[in-house]
Amino acid sequence: MSSQTFFDTAKRNFKDVPINDDKISTSEYLEAAESTVALFDLLGNKAFVPVQKDMTGNIKKIRDRQLAHPDQSVTVQDLVNNELAEGAKTASEGLLWLVRAQDFTSQALSSNINSPQQQEELTQSFTTSYEATLKKHHNFVVKGIFTVAMKACPYRVDFYKKLGDDQDKVAAQLKEWLAALEKIVSILSAFLAEKNIS
Repeated sequence: MSSQTFFDTAKRNFKDVPINDDKISTSEYLEAAESTVALFDLLGNKAFVPVQKDMTGNIKKIRDRQLAHPDQSVTVQDLVNNELAEGAKTASEGLLWLVRAQDFTSQALSSNINSPQQQEELTQSFTTSYEATLKKHHNFVVKGIFTVAMKACPYRVDFYKKLGDDQDKVAAQLKEWLAALEKIVSILSAFLAEKNIS
């Protein structure tokens, strides 16, 4: 049996994203965000394709801005500030939706890994997280897509096996990944609110 986990093979872990004075390095942040999209592959259901496409599209908006203005995009905050100074907001709005999706993901997985006796199924964790994070921002059609996706979650035991064979290692790495993601989501959510991007 392999002792490697999803977190060992991910392109970038949120714990490895440089943060200096609450400024988040853009390149590493985007690489970690791409790994979050890959995490949805482990849920193993086509119902999550719209979620993945949305996240990937928002990552692309941010990366396009970064590639067009690399000197002004070293940190995520620099990227947004410089874009807003030009009167544009494509990448900034992409960041808003990406952070919302990351908040949804982190709340769902945090609730799941920390549930009493670790018994909560993913369907419940993701549904509760959706209602607390994204639902208020979605129209009727998108709410329907997410409802289907939440019901398509695999059983908890199957998902965690896909993360890795060593379940103690998986749990420790997931908690570490979530702590780093939650810190980034908190920093960026406060920054976006300060910039009146909502």
